[in-house]
Amino acid sequence: MRALLRSFGYAFRGLAHAVRMERNMRIHTAVMAYMYGFLLLPDWFTVTRVQWALLLLANALVVGAELFNTAIEATVNLATGGRYHPLAARAKDVAAAGVVVCALFAVGVGVAVLGQPEAFRRMGEYFATHPVMIGVLIISIAVAVAFIASARPSPAPTESHRVPEQQHGART
Repeated sequence: MRALLRSFGYAFRGLAHAVRMERNMRIHTAVMAYMYGFLLLPDWFTVTRVQWALLLLANALVVGAELFNTAIEATVNLATGGRYHPLAARAKDVAAAGVVVCALFAVGVGVAVLGQPEAFRRMGEYFATHPVMIGVLIISIAVAVAFIASARPSPAPTESHRVPEQQHGART
């Protein structure tokens, strides 16, 4: 049981690393936060259970693809030692293309599910009658942009960051 919990810890550590360090993961996170915020807080959109499932699936595909892309990029960088190789470039490009395909699918699902003119009319009426909320929205967008822009690549690992082989080796 301890090994299972440890493996979940590794997974969450990887997710946290991606959100902390990867700009594109931060973009996905911010966009999802706004989408779910506009879906859950006010009563503007009508979304069925099936539509919720599609939105959740589309978001999971994008996040999963971004995580795989990050892992592939790190592995390629490790294998090449930072030197250019055409096959390494191809691997990175194809992994990034996988993210783009999933992101386009998510946009399509979002447009199909959330393309509700009446909901956007209600949203416009809300902001027209609550102008202070326009300021709140603008401030939240500024915070989101700062969050996205503050992603920094992780520093080169040091000896203190090494994980012992028996603890971080092949996990099943």
